[in-house]
Parts: sequence; C-alpha cells; structure tokens
Amino acid sequence: MKFLHALIASTAFFILLLLIYYLHIAFFKVDVVFYSAVFDVVLASIIGSIGLVSLAYFSKFNVFEKTQLIIIWILTGYILAISIPTIIDRSLSFYILEKLQQYDGGIWKSNFEELFTIGYSKEHRLVDVRLTEQMASGTVTIENGCVKLTPRGEQLASFSRFFRQNLLPKQRLLMGEYSDVLTDPFREAEKNIAYKCK
Repeated sequence: MKFLHALIASTAFFILLLLIYYLHIAFFKVDVVFYSAVFDVVLASIIGSIGLVSLAYFSKFNVFEKTQLIIIWILTGYILAISIPTIIDRSLSFYILEKLQQYDGGIWKSNFEELFTIGYSKEHRLVDVRLTEQMASGTVTIENGCVKLTPRGEQLASFSRFFRQNLLPKQRLLMGEYSDVLTDPFREAEKNIAYKCK
C-alpha cells in the first residue's frame, strides 16, 4: 500500500510541476530558462511537501519516508529541468535536427559551417542569450561595452579549462577520425588583439 501511495503522491507532484512550469512560461517573464525551470521544481517541491505532510491520506509514511520522497522529487525535477527545457533551449544538436527538418530532411554537408556560424548564431540570438545567462550567473559584467569576467567567472573558466584539458576524452571520434583537438580548442587559434578591451 505504501508503494501505491508513493506512486500517487509522485504522480500528483509531477502533474503539479508541469502545471507550474506551463503557467510560468506562459504568463510570466523568464530571464534564464534553466534558472526558471529550477525555480519551478523548488516551488512544486514546497507545495508537494506541504501536501505530503498535511494530508491524512499520506499518514502511512513516517518522517524518513516522506523526506526520501521529497528528495526524489527534487532530484528528478532537477534532472528534468536540465534534460528537457534547458537542453532544447541550448542544444546545437537539436538545432541541427530542426534545421534539417526545415529543409525537408536534407542539407549539403558543405553548407553546415556557414549554417552554424551565421544561421545558428543569428536565429537563436546566441550571443544575447548566453551573455544574459552569464550576467544572471554573476560570471560576467558589461561595462562601457566591454564584457569582463568577474572573479567567479575567472574561477569557472579555470575549472572548465582544467577539466577540458585533463578529464575529457583524449581520443574522441570526429567525422571518422579520433582526435584530442577538443581538449584544447584554442591550440591553433590566434588572438585578435582588436577584440581586447581591458
């Protein structure tokens, strides 16, 4: 019986989460999709927790079991927040699929570089979206048109470079060949001194 009650409680939680998510995106302003989705998970978890604790129907659960359920809801909601709206919002892979669909299922491979450097960036307002996310995260600031790393941004960039160079695959398949090029994508890139604004 406890399993059935847990299933009912969890189903109610996920319906509540979907409802809150829909109401949030349909009727409220959203700064960053990921943060918005995580907020929805937290709000649904609070409401679900209140129901779990206060409704007599769930009195069969002890405190430990209720706590476990709430933690499961939060973790599953967090996974969903990353795996669905955030991935679809940010994913180049989904862009490829949607773009192929737009062109009736086929695009010449020779046109892909232009498609991404011009089309993807422009159509998805990539620079605006990513800078908005970074400012909301506190990793960059914009002063007099100059985008600058904050101390937090500096730490994250250092961590990212370390992880990329040391903990990403050294032999990764790229168009039929195994390569370590993505462990250091700046390896052969030249700095354009005109970009620097410090």
